[in-house]
Amino acid sequence: MKPTDIRIDEVVHGYEDYVYRAPYKFGGRVVDRVTLLNAHCRVTTRNGQTAWGFGSMTLGNVWAFPSATLSYDATLAAMKALASRIAKLTEGCHDFGHPLDLAHVLEPEYLKAAAELSAELALKNEPIPKLCTLVVASPFDAALHDAFGKVHGRNVYDTYAPDLMAHDVSRYLGSDFQGVRLDRALLSTPLERIPVFHSVGGLDPLERSDVSKPIGDGLPETLDEWIRRDGLVRLKIKLQGDDLSWDVARTLAIDRIASAVQAERGVDNLAYCLDFNERCSDVQYVVECLGQIRTRSPKAFERILYIEQPTARDLKAHPQNVMHDAARLRPLVIDESLTDLESLLLARDMGYTGVALKACKGQSQTVLMAAAAQKYKMFLCVQDLTCPGASLIHSAGIAAHVPAVAGIEANARQYVPAANEPWRDRFPGIFTITDGYIRTAEIGGPGLGTP
Repeated sequence: MKPTDIRIDEVVHGYEDYVYRAPYKFGGRVVDRVTLLNAHCRVTTRNGQTAWGFGSMTLGNVWAFPSATLSYDATLAAMKALASRIAKLTEGCHDFGHPLDLAHVLEPEYLKAAAELSAELALKNEPIPKLCTLVVASPFDAALHDAFGKVHGRNVYDTYAPDLMAHDVSRYLGSDFQGVRLDRALLSTPLERIPVFHSVGGLDPLERSDVSKPIGDGLPETLDEWIRRDGLVRLKIKLQGDDLSWDVARTLAIDRIASAVQAERGVDNLAYCLDFNERCSDVQYVVECLGQIRTRSPKAFERILYIEQPTARDLKAHPQNVMHDAARLRPLVIDESLTDLESLLLARDMGYTGVALKACKGQSQTVLMAAAAQKYKMFLCVQDLTCPGASLIHSAGIAAHVPAVAGIEANARQYVPAANEPWRDRFPGIFTITDGYIRTAEIGGPGLGTP
């Protein structure tokens, strides 16, 4: 018990809707719109100090709640209904504690609410997944951390030391983490610049000959134009996972164009993430894909930094999908599968060697998984869910404080730039990229760094 502990007094939430400037294809699906869930939370300390916090996240229902039978509108409606219940549960929590303590109490209640809602909506065959619940809860969790930082006049990453946090990581992750302090698992001095991973979706034009109907909004329309404008040095390549010839040809075409532009610019810095979004049938597909890329272009293969979630997210249901053979070639990163420590340990046993951290799974879980991944010496990167505005600032803060992070995905500027506009002038280092890097100096203020 600490006098700095907080209690939740009030919770308010709402939505914003945006249409993409161009469709984004990943995992065999095409997305052309987004709904933002915004949450405000008022807290009070034991000493009577009070502050509001803010969190925002894209609902990303196509990724968080993929369904073979439910429509986009149906899964979005389920997530909104769950958001209302999570807001009520959060406001109804009257415990005092650090935000991590409160999240530890609330997450089981959120999961119970998701199960109850699934039953009420007759989603027996496709209940709301745990990942989906984490996504819906994430802006409320972010608002709580933001409020805690603001009520104490500190950045959130300065609130994880023993003067404000009564427990070590073992309280949340178990006895194996006895003595592990969260503040020591994170950087005390944030990274000032972080390379940005630019997403190359399955429908994205690579060069002018690929543009059948120009958007004409003044932004780049092809990969080479994006590289020149933003000085890009990292690319996240979205692949099919069920069409080997296409995946190899697409990767080599991207490498041809990107390396030519870098040579023209006199830049030697270029690396890729290959993201199959769970579409591969088995590890041999990944091994064969990498082998063909290496045979046809050794330089392209050298530029592959890591591979993201090649096979199905339900690891327990697919124990045959071990990744050891592919992990000998490049780091294999768990993404959709990562919902808790149990899933991280299972993925590690199955051959995954890295972790993709995401603000959309909650600030509380993200910092704890960062600590766990470091304990097990795993590769780390920060990915987003086409996060604009406050959610991108949140992601950038995570990337700035995680040791040895490989980079940060930031693709809202490509697909939904309108949602960034209210934030651009206040945070130019985050929202205006000129040399392929995000700059974090502007987000070191109280809370998550947003106003």
